[in-house]
Amino acid sequence: MGHLERTKIYHSIETDRKTKVLSFITSGRQGMETVIAQDCIDPFVDLLEKIGPTERISLILHTNGGQTLAAWRLVNLIRMFCEELEVLIPLKALSAGTLISIGADKVVMTKQAALGPIDPSINNPLNPQADIGGQSKQVPVSVENVRGYLNAARNELKIGDEASLTSVLLDLTNHIHPLVLGEIFRSQAQIRFLAEKLLSRQIRDQNKINSIIDFLCADSGSHDYTINRREAADLGLNIEKPSDTFYQQLRKIHLDYNKELKLLEPYNAQALIAGVKPNHPISYTTPRALVEGTVGACYGFVSEGTLMRVQVQTSSGLQEAVKDDRTFEGWRKL
Repeated sequence: MGHLERTKIYHSIETDRKTKVLSFITSGRQGMETVIAQDCIDPFVDLLEKIGPTERISLILHTNGGQTLAAWRLVNLIRMFCEELEVLIPLKALSAGTLISIGADKVVMTKQAALGPIDPSINNPLNPQADIGGQSKQVPVSVENVRGYLNAARNELKIGDEASLTSVLLDLTNHIHPLVLGEIFRSQAQIRFLAEKLLSRQIRDQNKINSIIDFLCADSGSHDYTINRREAADLGLNIEKPSDTFYQQLRKIHLDYNKELKLLEPYNAQALIAGVKPNHPISYTTPRALVEGTVGACYGFVSEGTLMRVQVQTSSGLQEAVKDDRTFEGWRKL
């Protein structure tokens, strides 16, 4: 279908809901993942300036999450151009996507849509390393996992004396750098602060706000936990169920960007160069995220370069590998 055909559906939604539509899609495709990050702001600025001040904006959102402060900044940017913001979720808006959603006045969720916990994970150059698939890689550190470890020491194991708690903390610093731990504790306070400010647009009851934040930050038990439409409403969020017609529109949009970004197909560089002779490069352009609407262009986060089959010397002899010379990676008009 593509951007032009999706735009026709966006126009229909705009007419029906008296709104202006924007969409933000980040890829969860295995090997080509993208996240909500600060670099998405410029494409949004361009589209929002073309829209200008308006009564309502509807943001179609599909994401596994990303940077907390990028989500905070994006919500505030969009709100500069509208009186009312609604988030439309065809399938999922997890982690930082949930943070954007609670910053809206209303969230429209399909029957399969999901929100998730907003407890952040820290990605820092000082993060611990782990052996993954035979390669040493940095692993993210979950704020709530660290908090759970310390709470378990105090509450479950009943470690209460100062010397023993100091020993527990020192043991933790042997595995996680003290500066990473400092960032964790700072982020824990920050996410609650941001969530409270965002929720105040939807909910006036402070006790209800605190209850929602507790659930999204800790009480859900795991960052992988998903929150469906019914549970989101039970929590106290302002949730709307789409009509049958509106559901079909959101479903068509979802299936189309699903196809365009190949979200269900793991990225396989070997398959892309199957049959190509060694040392013969082939070019590739892979879109990995989308920002679009009914005004201006469609923006895509694109990885571009060449792939080439090469021979590399290893301890067990020559092995075939794929060389990826990436010449561009970033947002551009498609």
